[in-house]
Amino acid sequence: MRKVGLIINPLAGIGGRVGLKGSDGREIVEKAFAMGAVAEAPLKAGRALNRLVNMKEEFQLLTYPGPMGEDVARDMGFDPVVLGSLEGEWTTPEDTEKAAVDLREAGAELILFAGGDGTARNVYHAIGNSLPVIGIPAGVKIHSAVYADTPTHAGDAAALFLSGSGRIQLREAEVMDIDEEAFRQDRVSARLYGYMTVPNVRNLMQSAKAGSVSTESDTMMSIASHIVTHMEQDVCYLMGPGTTIRAVMDVLGLKNTLLGVDAVLNRELVGSDLNESALLELLDEMDSKGIPSKVVVTVIGGQGYVFGRGNQQLSHRVLKRVGKDNIIIAATEAKMIALGGKPLLVDTGDVTVNEQLSGYVKVITSMNRQMAYRVAY
Repeated sequence: MRKVGLIINPLAGIGGRVGLKGSDGREIVEKAFAMGAVAEAPLKAGRALNRLVNMKEEFQLLTYPGPMGEDVARDMGFDPVVLGSLEGEWTTPEDTEKAAVDLREAGAELILFAGGDGTARNVYHAIGNSLPVIGIPAGVKIHSAVYADTPTHAGDAAALFLSGSGRIQLREAEVMDIDEEAFRQDRVSARLYGYMTVPNVRNLMQSAKAGSVSTESDTMMSIASHIVTHMEQDVCYLMGPGTTIRAVMDVLGLKNTLLGVDAVLNRELVGSDLNESALLELLDEMDSKGIPSKVVVTVIGGQGYVFGRGNQQLSHRVLKRVGKDNIIIAATEAKMIALGGKPLLVDTGDVTVNEQLSGYVKVITSMNRQMAYRVAY
């Protein structure tokens, strides 16, 4: 019988909604929980496993104890083989690395792991490129191309791998990560750590995150000018992360949190680097004054994410309050073309809100120029 390994980093993405821009380090994890953060990686791993439930008699699931896989696997109806042991209140990167080695030594042909770029680094450090992997996206920042587009797609890719025999081709994918401390100071310092092997299924696996290039700066300023020109009086604008949105703030002459969410009212800054809780409080304040709110976001280059990657502060609770009709999406035409027809993606953590955000939307690509594009989840 074929064997599949499962690793969950239960702390992955813990800092996203509370605005900590990562989850690396005990101090950050403690701060995140103190701010009301909730673990979401197990839920996302469950969504991936749900796509394999109908095949559970066809393979053996290997995993680690409790929060690192066993709990979710049993909740989904699997009877996994549980390896290793855990000590301490929280799991550690060393636990992830040991799990990867143990799963490989137990005969896993494929490892599914839920986490972010730090988790991908841990798995790579432990087993290198010695067997195929599929990442279940659950982190705040996901630059690595070893992840599926969505948790559901991770399960679909695993199902294809298991049922495809020799027909599923493999490819090498980048393991990337950034310096979280620099990230919290609005500086992006990305590094390539190596390559791992993933199923070559383009419509399910993502590309490495593509950054903006200098030749797009004029287009971004054109987009910014369009947005600023159409900004309304007495409307609160929640400005998402990214260089495209930074250009809007530059045109407004306002200080920008490149990797956070700021709030603008009547061309004045009324909130900086707001987490989910602060955004909800601000929406309450605006509602009490009869002031509507809108969200302005861009698209992650190479991946197509609009919500759920790097901007978890704009949670399903926030987006439900704002409403789909009050979301402004902006991206350069080159960035949209580079998606190759793949849809824009949303992963808010709430299926109902994901469904509400799906369908065709307008994307601002330059001054007085927009395109219709499909959003999926």
